[in-house]
Amino acid sequence: MTFAAMLEHMRSAFPSVSMENCRPTSPHDEDYNCIAWAADDSSRWWWPDANGQLYWPQSVPRRETLDAFIAAYAQLGYVDVSNDHVEPDRQKIAIFTLNGTPTHAARQLPDGWWASKLGPSIDIEHEFRALDGPTYGTATVVLARATIR
Repeated sequence: MTFAAMLEHMRSAFPSVSMENCRPTSPHDEDYNCIAWAADDSSRWWWPDANGQLYWPQSVPRRETLDAFIAAYAQLGYVDVSNDHVEPDRQKIAIFTLNGTPTHAARQLPDGWWASKLGPSIDIEHEFRALDGPTYGTATVVLARATIR
């Protein structure tokens, strides 16, 4: 399937996505999800599942709440900054929520675009608001940490 065809298929989930504000960066991969990808981990799924089958930082409550997701990223040095502007010495991530529940996370790139993993599917780069919609909701919180060199 071409990327244009894939975008057309994705339009119901992400009505704002287009060839101008989104580009593919890797093929389908079920080894990791967006929450892990935002944390620079492409080796496992991160999710606070109640039965403990998936990875979640040990000291963070296994709850699907914004506070739990913020606490998980805080373990990696992230703090709330509430702006999506590029800052050369800071790595930023955005946590998306739908009706108050976390659904997605994206990592900011040096050029101001964002990198996302779409569930078990592909990785993409996109403009900040390109994934807003009925599936992920909107970016609710932006966190940052010092860039790791």
